[in-house]
Amino acid sequence: MTEIRNVEPNILWNIGKVEIPNPIVSAPLAGISDKAYRILAREFGCGLVFTEMISEIALVYGSQKTFDIMDIDGEVQPIAVQLFGSDPDALGKAARIAVERGARIIDFNMGCPAPKIVRSGDGCALMREPDRAARAFEALVRAVDIPVSVKMRKGFSPDQVNVVQLARTMEDLGAAAITVHGRTRDQFYSGEADWDIIGEVVSMVQVPVIGNGDVQSPEDAGKIRRYTGCTGVMIGRGSFGNPWLFGQCADYLAGRPVRYPDWQERMQVARRHLRLTVGFKGEHVGVREMRKQLAWYLKGMRDAARYRDRINHIASLGEMEELLNQLAFLQPGGEEE
Repeated sequence: MTEIRNVEPNILWNIGKVEIPNPIVSAPLAGISDKAYRILAREFGCGLVFTEMISEIALVYGSQKTFDIMDIDGEVQPIAVQLFGSDPDALGKAARIAVERGARIIDFNMGCPAPKIVRSGDGCALMREPDRAARAFEALVRAVDIPVSVKMRKGFSPDQVNVVQLARTMEDLGAAAITVHGRTRDQFYSGEADWDIIGEVVSMVQVPVIGNGDVQSPEDAGKIRRYTGCTGVMIGRGSFGNPWLFGQCADYLAGRPVRYPDWQERMQVARRHLRLTVGFKGEHVGVREMRKQLAWYLKGMRDAARYRDRINHIASLGEMEELLNQLAFLQPGGEEE
């Protein structure tokens, strides 16, 4: 790639009137970006965190499980609550509920590629129906007095690449920021993200654009900003088992030294992640949900596959903590299995 823009390493920026302390943004990730994940992301230097995507209908009907997903009480602001759905009336009601419960930004999901969501006509399916998407988004903007942003993909498929046009439409309807994931829905998370399309959106709108896709290192964060001109950098899969990445990217963009954790610190943070999750969700649910997260913390470790298998068979907090304590004193070097 040839860098095409010169972006100053802005630290402070705004979505509407909400001040964001640095350009690094954590992605809304179903089953991942829960309360424990968000707390760690902020502790390690993330400027803006998103909730998992939340069903507008479930919120309106008072689903306790949905309220639990949207629980942001006690967290460091700003926090964006991401809603998905397409019914304008329900979206407006859901947005007002989110504001009552502390949301500083509402984000509209038009990028989720999951088959279940797409079959219902929501998520990335809305990119195939611009008029319906516009009605839904406009309802959100009208319903609340806080900034409303939108997250989209490049398009639904290679022959339906329309994010530039949709970005302009959403800006006209009042979008305070636009996130672009440089892949089509058909790609899911495979192949390379198209940073050129992110740059096209940047050149066509006036509101901040958040670039998303293939940011796995601090250097990647610098590259995507310089290449696309995006204001914010969204990090998703690169943070799995690696919450340090948020602060590393923020430091890199600000010209500060980048710090990398040693193995003992990795295991210490893995234990903290586990305890936070169990504290919020209880031992039965928390330990099981943390299995995949803890496995990611072992990346690069010798015999990682064997220890991941052990993790997947542990059901108690005490046993999981005991294993992590043992792992802290092992030599991590060697090829990951």
